[in-house]
Amino acid sequence: MAISEVPESVGTTMTATTSDESDLNRSSVRRRPTLSSARGLFDSPLKLDGSEAESSAEDLFRKTASEDSLTGKISEEYLDNKKVDAANGVNDSSGNGGNREVPGTSAVKFAYRPSVPAHRRVKESPLSSDNIFRQSHAGLFNLCIVVLVAVNSRLIIENLMKYGWLIKSGFWFSSKSLRDWPLFMCCLSLIIFPLAAYIVEKLAQKKFISEPAVVSLHIIITTTAVVYPVLVILRCDSAFLSGVTLMLFACIVWLKLVSYAHTNYDMRAITRSIEKGEVLPNTLNLEYTFDVNFKSLAYFMVAPTLCYQPSYPRTPSIRKGWVFRQLVKLIIFTGVMGFIIEQYINPIVQNSQHPLKGNLLYAIERVLKLSVPNLYVWLCMFYCFFHLWLNILAELLRFGDREFYKDWWNVKTVEEYWRMWNMPVHKWMVRHIYFPCLRNGIPKGVAVLIAFLVSAVFHELCIAVPCHIFKLWAFIGIMFQVPLVLITNYLQNKFRNSMVGNMTFWFIFCILGQPMCVLLYYHDLMNRKQNID
Repeated sequence: MAISEVPESVGTTMTATTSDESDLNRSSVRRRPTLSSARGLFDSPLKLDGSEAESSAEDLFRKTASEDSLTGKISEEYLDNKKVDAANGVNDSSGNGGNREVPGTSAVKFAYRPSVPAHRRVKESPLSSDNIFRQSHAGLFNLCIVVLVAVNSRLIIENLMKYGWLIKSGFWFSSKSLRDWPLFMCCLSLIIFPLAAYIVEKLAQKKFISEPAVVSLHIIITTTAVVYPVLVILRCDSAFLSGVTLMLFACIVWLKLVSYAHTNYDMRAITRSIEKGEVLPNTLNLEYTFDVNFKSLAYFMVAPTLCYQPSYPRTPSIRKGWVFRQLVKLIIFTGVMGFIIEQYINPIVQNSQHPLKGNLLYAIERVLKLSVPNLYVWLCMFYCFFHLWLNILAELLRFGDREFYKDWWNVKTVEEYWRMWNMPVHKWMVRHIYFPCLRNGIPKGVAVLIAFLVSAVFHELCIAVPCHIFKLWAFIGIMFQVPLVLITNYLQNKFRNSMVGNMTFWFIFCILGQPMCVLLYYHDLMNRKQNID
């Protein structure tokens, strides 16, 4: 290594050799501005003493190493050699601030010398088990997207060539849709139940009715809000999609009314405790005073949340251009869902047998063939509703808390999936089912079972009522999640590997769950129509 300026003997005599001036000039022509600035640090009249000069040089060379791989390698060699010199007790700084010349002044001359070690540290391969999750897989993700688009494009072309265009002209709207007007009127009349709940709360605030009467009236209101749409659907020969839409609205109204009544009940209890002078725990977050306000109820009924509170975090303005782009996406992905259902799912289920009857291998083949398009439809539905529609609604209402879902696709167990994929329902369950059970002395396991039981009942209502079939397939499917929670938790604790748990979840989700339910309900629905005919 070349040393600039005059050497100084510190216990050991060091001989200085100066590089040829022409070599330095030639190297300076090819040198990047950062290297010339680095050289200026050592050749400028301003000198640094001792450790201050060494730290400045090391910081500069580490910065330079990120810009140029070749000079970065030289900088590493320079720093390594300085450490070796320090270990041997050699000090190359003179009293006048002399410093060793930067090795990058002649990149070609000093780069990758045969005597310089090429292997300095222990390193793992990028795809090794210890290192794979520390790497970026953006390139592989892009490859998967390209392959997915190419494969599905071929399947779409093959399907169109084989079966033709299967989407009928009346897919979106037809004259038969007019027969569902009772369901539409029922949906509009659901506004009566929030008004009734508001009147009850107003009477309770003015202490015109007792607390047991308030609870009884809320039970009547919420129960009627669900039973009334069920009776309308069962009495009308309506389309399945219309029935599902009405039942979803009815269930949302029920969940919101329960939250409204439960929250006001709790706020009244806290207000009474404060009036009595009782000491409340510091953990109790008293952000709101008890006040029955119709404006807050009206906002809550249209807001993208199921948990009532007098006020919510709000955004400062509405982004109209952003809303328009999300609406365009919503229309596109809704069309994609319709195309997949009509072009792929309907022919598959029409050419299938009942999964619990007939040939077992044939039933497995139908389930596997249905799993992929069914998964596409479910993912499109999730993206359309939980991301596009709820965000559009939140933007129009300036609703601030938009955590409608978490990264459920990375879950390791079924329990994590149910806690992350539908945050509005999860927050409602935790707030109004799970923790109230724990506060009343119910064990944790029983509280979880009660939460799944409530979820199973509403899943059955949303599917069985529009189909006019009560075979409890949806109810059994949701309650079957309880043992799956235990099984996946056991596998995760045993293997301690996120890949095992995540693959188990996707297998259950894609293969055993939804495709089986689709086939079961379709064939039961077809058998019912045949019996009616």
